[in-house]
Order: sequence, then C-alpha cells, then structure tokens
Amino acid sequence: MIGFDYGTSNCGVATMRNGQPHIIPLLGNESYIASNLYAPSRDVIANWLSQQLDSPQQANFIAERKAQLQKGQAALRELKFDGISSELLFGKSALAQYLEDPEEGYYIKSPKSFLGASGLATAQIQFFEDIVACMMSNVKNLTEQALQKEVTQTVIGRPINFQGLHGEESNRQAISVLTNAAKRVGFKDVEFQYEPVAAGFEFESSLTKETRVLVVDIGGGTSDCSMLLMSPDFTDNDNRNDHLLAHTGVRVAGNDFDIQLALQGIMPSFGMNSLLKTGKPMPTSSFYQALAINNINEQTEFYSAKNRRNLVQLSRDAKETAIIERLVAVHDHKLSYQLVNAAEQAKIALTEQSKQTIDLSDVTDGLCAEVTKETLRSANKRTLESIANIMQSAVQQAQCQPDVIFVTGGTAKSPVLSEFLQQQMPNVPIVVGDHFGSVTSGLARWAEKIYQ
Repeated sequence: MIGFDYGTSNCGVATMRNGQPHIIPLLGNESYIASNLYAPSRDVIANWLSQQLDSPQQANFIAERKAQLQKGQAALRELKFDGISSELLFGKSALAQYLEDPEEGYYIKSPKSFLGASGLATAQIQFFEDIVACMMSNVKNLTEQALQKEVTQTVIGRPINFQGLHGEESNRQAISVLTNAAKRVGFKDVEFQYEPVAAGFEFESSLTKETRVLVVDIGGGTSDCSMLLMSPDFTDNDNRNDHLLAHTGVRVAGNDFDIQLALQGIMPSFGMNSLLKTGKPMPTSSFYQALAINNINEQTEFYSAKNRRNLVQLSRDAKETAIIERLVAVHDHKLSYQLVNAAEQAKIALTEQSKQTIDLSDVTDGLCAEVTKETLRSANKRTLESIANIMQSAVQQAQCQPDVIFVTGGTAKSPVLSEFLQQQMPNVPIVVGDHFGSVTSGLARWAEKIYQ
C-alpha cells in the first residue's frame, strides 16, 4: 500500500516502514517526478497506454478505442519512417525534450489543473484520463521496481476543490478521472484524502498535546486550508471526521504565481502595456491567453488560426510593430510553456536572490527581462489575497482560532509568501513543514490505517 501524491507540480509516493513514512526514490536519488508528459505525437498516447495495461484491461481498452488506436498506429508508422522514437517521456526528460524543440511533439504540464474543468467534451475527458493513466503507470512501475513487489492499494491526495466553478460537479468529474486512471493501470483499491488533511496527519506525529492546527497547503494548482483538531491520542483512530473542523480551497497557487510573474515581468517585452498608433492602450487578452497554460479554452483560443491573424493585425496597428511580432513568434513556435517555465525558474531563484534576469533569447537574440522580489510581490497581490481569504474562511467555519499554522506545498518556499502568511495572523506561530513531503508522508500514514 502506498500514499500517492499526484500533484499539479510533482508526483511522489511513500510507504510505511516500522511505523514511519518512507518517501520512495523514483529516479536515482530523486523522490519526485515533475508532473508533465511529452509524446512525439498526441495520437500515440492511447497506444502507449494500451501497451502498459494487463490483458483484460488491454482488451477492453482496445474495444473501446478502436478508431483512436488506429489513428495512433498511423502516427506510429510515420514516426518510425522518420526515425523518431515513439516512447513517452516524463518529468525532467519531458521538459528537456520540449525545450529542445517546442514546435515538435505534444507537451503537457500539470494535467491535474484541467481535471474537473467545465465544458469538456467526452473525448477531452477521455484524453485527460489517458494522460493521467500514463503518468500513474510510469510512477507505479518505478515504485514497484524500487520496492521489488506489486502495489495494488493506494490513497491519492486531492485538493478541497479541483476547480473554482461548479464545485461538486467538477470534483466528481475529477475524482472519476483519477479513479478510472488508477484502476486502469492496476490499482485494485483506490481511496482519496484531502491534501491539507494528509499534511496535518504528518504534523500530528510531532505533537505532544491536543492542538488546533490550521494547515495551509500551497501547491502548484490549488491552495487549500483545513482546521484540524490534532493530538497524539488521536493517531490510532481510523475515523477522524469529528476532528476535521473546516475545509476551504481555491484554484489559485504556484502556477498562478508563475503566470502572474510572467505577465508583469516578461510580457512587457512582448508589447503588453504598450500603445497602438491611435494612442490607445494595447488590448491585453492575447497576453493573458498566451500564458494561460492551466486553462485549455484560453490556450485553444490563443493558438487558433483566427487569433494569429488578429495578432498580425495588432502588430500592424501597434506603435512598435517589432515588439508585438514577438508575441506572434510565441504563437508560431508554441512557446507558452517555455515562458511560464522561465518565470517559474525566476520565482525559485528569488527565494535566494533579490533579483533575477530571465533569458528570452529563444524569442529574439539578446532579449532578456529582469524581475525582483517586489515584482513577484506586486504581480501576485490578488493571488495572495485569495490565500488570505481561505485562511479567514477556515477560521470562521471552525469558529475557533488556531494554536499553530502549519504550512506546506512547494510554493510555500517563497519568502514573499511566508512573509505574507505571517502578516495574516501575527500572533499565531507558523511551522513550515517539508515543502514537498508532508502530503506524501501523510497519505502513507492514512493508507496504513485504512488498509491494515
């Protein structure tokens, strides 16, 4: 049995050893795999997945997806003719392949961001289920190699709400996709636990007395808060419903920090905030769409042929034509992920440095942009306010103040965020957990409880 953190930014698994969670190294000494995937062609994803399934599942899958798999076979023949590998890549390898040639292949980062999105057609939901299943299959295989045994039981982490709109309907859709994907790749028993609750279980193991804990989990795709009543006396309970005092969540987190930093720090170099020849301000929608990697509808609109014609016309109408032509280049060379990745790397660098230069020479030789901690702070003013709101909402729901705030999630490493969190409740001590491991470890603890 394992705890499986299928995260927006990273995937990790843990199992229990001698009463303590052990995070399993999946690639050498690396415990986490970035949540991304690269395929040489979008059409071969279903075919790759089909090869990973056991016989009964494979037979059902082939029967359900006959037309799709035939299309994939045609793509595979073309790849073989061109001497291109048909293998899927995951994690850092996927990102490296995408960055090498953004115009080739199919790359997706953080597919969890799309789960539960409204307005998806059945074919789109199936496609995301295939992508999730491919990623889960890869993680499951690596886990079984590390443990030298089959793994069939898992507890998967989930946010409070996958999407901001249509809450319960979106959640049901997302949980259905995750459950189907997990069972398809060989997990026989699949349960879910809220990510902030899992992180709280890990923190609980360090407590010596009953404590009201406000867990703030700032992940890649969502920010979640849970008010939990915790005690060393409760750890043997397999039903903790009475101790879960409040849950709040919002679809704002690390990806949004990256996108907002890119908007304020990078997009002015592509014409945002510039002027048209008429003296009117430049329309902003295309700049937002270019970076909206967590919104499938906005990305579809940005990369449409119609929008390219609009961008070319916009460059002609601009006071500085050349600068808007850089945005056309983003469209033509599919550079959305590249720009957001550059902002993400700058955000990470700003945890240690006061300023960072972003290299944009892939778009135009010699182009760069400089960002500072203040850029990050001002760009994310509204994002930070959203996090403050869910903290206050959790306190109001629970009708009590926390004794301690436990902060986890990769985005929590940012000093801009940690300073902000301390300002929200200045008289409450803050404990910062393992940024990536708290949820994973807590999921393993819960898996042992419910499956033992």
